[in-house]
Amino acid sequence: MTSSIDITPFVAITAFLWPAFYLYWFISALGAKRNVQVRGGALLVRIAVLLVAIAAVAKFPGIRHDFNIPPENILLNSIGIVMLLAGLGLAVWARIYLGRNWGMPMTLKKDPELVTGGPYSIIRNPIYSGLLLALLGTALVDGLFWLVVSVFAGIYFIYSSKVEEKIMAEQFPQTYPEYKKRTKALIPFIF
Repeated sequence: MTSSIDITPFVAITAFLWPAFYLYWFISALGAKRNVQVRGGALLVRIAVLLVAIAAVAKFPGIRHDFNIPPENILLNSIGIVMLLAGLGLAVWARIYLGRNWGMPMTLKKDPELVTGGPYSIIRNPIYSGLLLALLGTALVDGLFWLVVSVFAGIYFIYSSKVEEKIMAEQFPQTYPEYKKRTKALIPFIF
């Protein structure tokens, strides 16, 4: 018995953007500074990123994923694509702004620098914020599975940001407390 899946243009866009984002992320990581120490569950985030990447690749047309597709709603799908693009754009902008200082969550880098410009002038964790926004946008297009991923990612990002704040406070005891006072962790002007 042959089954066919109707792939909407919105689902096709998400099926293209996530793998393209992961490819960029992997390539751009090659020039980052060397890790000196890994703390508080960095291995878990690598596993989680791999699982989400596998799920994203599984979205390509022809692979059965009916359980993800909500009833079509052009307005919600359009909002979802805008959120996905804005979120990935924010994450990429933050990654570019960090340059060689970027690293996996909860790692200490050799010769670290406190980056406070660009997206970091408003949000301390714009990569997390961007990924969350992108996941929520994907949920509007692809359904419940991505909403569940968003919830777990949000919990992890809050945990990771708390661990990273401790690391930053240790590494930059003179400048980080002031930076923390004038910025929000994940949501500009709110949280």
